[in-house]
Amino acid sequence: MSAGEFRGIPATQEERRAFLLRALLAERGEAPDLPADQDGQRRLLRALMNVRPPRPAGEEFLAVQDAYLRAETAAKGITDLAGLTPAEPGIYLWQGDITTLRCGAIVNAANSGLTGCYIPGHNCIDNCIHTYAGVQLRLHCARLMAEQGHEEPTGRAKLTPAYALPCDYVLHTVGPIVSGGVTGEDRALLASCYRSCLELARRNGIGSVAFCCISTGVFHFPPALAAEIAVDTVRRHRGETEVIFNVFRDEDYALYRALLG
Repeated sequence: MSAGEFRGIPATQEERRAFLLRALLAERGEAPDLPADQDGQRRLLRALMNVRPPRPAGEEFLAVQDAYLRAETAAKGITDLAGLTPAEPGIYLWQGDITTLRCGAIVNAANSGLTGCYIPGHNCIDNCIHTYAGVQLRLHCARLMAEQGHEEPTGRAKLTPAYALPCDYVLHTVGPIVSGGVTGEDRALLASCYRSCLELARRNGIGSVAFCCISTGVFHFPPALAAEIAVDTVRRHRGETEVIFNVFRDEDYALYRALLG
């Protein structure tokens, strides 16, 4: 799949998906046996992308992948920041799939390796963002980590392109992992995640940032306390940057709704 092999993009999503599946299976030395049903094919494609190591892909593969992912995201429905109503000046609350949000940057709650979640089909935000951005994002993050020479510290942030996502950039931050009670250090590190993302966005001229609920999933930070820290930190440090608090669960929406406005 070198640049010289480029033959154009298949016309339909079914053809694109079959092309990507066969390419990924061939890359692994496996037979191109595809599930008969479309849902099975979608699950297999996501699983193969999730476990693929960070390495380059050919021009033809990337062109087909990007066309496929953008069409899948469009089918889910893209939400534009311009169509949202602020909960208070410069701050928005939106419930939905962060990979469908068109804004300056979305925030990924990453792990310290920064190259995404390798569990096939896992529903964490890290897995979702890497899946719908495309394989280029994992490679980009791997190169950043190779240059850095060590794991990403908690409370810091890295900036990457968004590739096939509708936003412009992805901000990757590693939140604190809570074991037992929340410590003062846990609070400070979570606030640092929000502050670091805002500072990095400001330095790069990014006008809007969508934050997920950092550390509240498998990292076990209590959601109510995390929301309080997030809102307080954003109010103190957002400057001219517009901020969207993105939530997925009804419970989180209620927490932020009570804190905003």
